[in-house]
Amino acid sequence: MRDLVEEALAGVGARVNRTVLTALGVVVGIAALVATLGLAATASARIVSHFDELAATSVTVLPSPDAGPQRAENLIPWDAAERASRLTGVVAAGTMSTLDLPETPVRATTVVDPLASDVVRPPLVAASPGLFDAVQARVAVGRAYDCGHEARRDRVVVLGGRLAERLHLADVGQSPAVFVGDVPFSVIGVLVSVERSPALLDAVIMPDGVAHTRFGLAAPLSVVLRTRVGAAAVVASQAPLALAPQQPDALIAQRPAEPNATRAKVAADTQALFLALALVTLVIGAVGIANTMLVSVLQRTGEIGLRRSLGGTRASVAALFMVESALVGLLGGVLGSSGGVLTVVGVSYVREWTPVMQPWLAPGSALLGAVVGLLAGIYPAWRASRVEPIAALRTDG
Repeated sequence: MRDLVEEALAGVGARVNRTVLTALGVVVGIAALVATLGLAATASARIVSHFDELAATSVTVLPSPDAGPQRAENLIPWDAAERASRLTGVVAAGTMSTLDLPETPVRATTVVDPLASDVVRPPLVAASPGLFDAVQARVAVGRAYDCGHEARRDRVVVLGGRLAERLHLADVGQSPAVFVGDVPFSVIGVLVSVERSPALLDAVIMPDGVAHTRFGLAAPLSVVLRTRVGAAAVVASQAPLALAPQQPDALIAQRPAEPNATRAKVAADTQALFLALALVTLVIGAVGIANTMLVSVLQRTGEIGLRRSLGGTRASVAALFMVESALVGLLGGVLGSSGGVLTVVGVSYVREWTPVMQPWLAPGSALLGAVVGLLAGIYPAWRASRVEPIAALRTDG
């Protein structure tokens, strides 16, 4: 066996350029396989940790369905955000209410072109200033309103980014205004992203105070809390009592469910596509090895005849070509596995992720390359074993 491996190594080493080119298909396939599994695990861990962070730090307090519509009207006080902010573990808190004005149109005008207008019927949301921090909203243009706007009942609004695009109000520097029904509001800011409540990107958001005086909002309809990691359960148990000490059972605190199904789907969908591509590349690499080994059989017909004439059996000739093919596959597997690991680490570094890989992935992929090479060499080895010594020597002569 040792002599067989030494002869195979000599045969592979005698044609270095061809060996490297032959192994290239396996290198690409194994690199794609390792990179796919590594990046899928890394991205899945990143997405899952993001989901876990949102699930572990979000609490929404709203009236219980058992409270009834009349009893639920004034359950949440106007200073609910301030009360909730005093709870240990709360990072940010804000009230949020959707105004029930389905037939109220929203029309936008600008100072530059006061005749240009678009009429839409987006969601109308009343919120305290703390909501923007609670839902991790980022203002792209302008600013969010503050407690001063709230106290003065200023007629100002912040628009969601998608709604601003529909109304052609990307530049608040031109002092645009929107009319909610017949009531004018100054647009002071446009949201570019909302981490915890993406629906706000399509909404008109106004202070609680002006919603109370202009549209008859009796009381906030919900309180949104952002907590420290791990504090959501404790905050959820304390928030109803802090907001409605006389009837805490009339409020419920909701937390997002664990996204187990989403985790599994993200991992499965991410891996399935790229695994298919990696396997296709491996098959192409195996065909390349088989083709090269067949050409090698034709080129080495004289060598094969000489071996047979000196007592070499069909099995020994076949074994030589099988081992050579496996060594080419192993070389491709080692190089491809190294390239795949470097790809995972490089992408993780650029994206500021933590690379995640199974410990068996790198050595297992290298061995897979050897197996692919071994399987690819079966037919060429069989062809080599069928060469007759006399015919081979005659052909060589």
